[in-house]
Amino acid sequence: MHFTTARIDIDLTRQSLSLLGADGQVLACYPVSTALNGPGEQDGSGCTPRGSHYIRASIGGGLPSGTVFRARRPTGEVFNPELALAHPGRDWILSRILWLCGLEWGRNRGPGVDTFRRFIYIHGTPNSEPMGVPLSHGCVRMRNADVIDLFGRVGPGTAVTIR
Repeated sequence: MHFTTARIDIDLTRQSLSLLGADGQVLACYPVSTALNGPGEQDGSGCTPRGSHYIRASIGGGLPSGTVFRARRPTGEVFNPELALAHPGRDWILSRILWLCGLEWGRNRGPGVDTFRRFIYIHGTPNSEPMGVPLSHGCVRMRNADVIDLFGRVGPGTAVTIR
């Protein structure tokens, strides 16, 4: 599939991510977990930004499922229960990162509201974290197998709508 023909639709109410083909057909649908603080665009809000975005960078291709990332770089660790016990309360970013960039100046792009500068990603999370329940710090969390599948179907430039 050519990356620019697919698009992603994230429904905050349904806590779902749909991959849509060029003709709008649903190619895949995944449960997600968005922000505990709800929707919002302000820096430091801990909210998931709404509106039109695109994938600015895809990080982690070819790495094992459960690869741990810090500051968008693999740490060399693979998530496991012992690692979780050693770092309680850590916001785990696992497997793959799709880094989002806003397209709407003053809403999700620019000073005080910039999705890219807020480091908002679609990323994997431990299997112990529930899907369908908003619990993230602003990002869109997915099951590791799901984010790896999605990662293989999209790439930089893919349109993302969060509503």
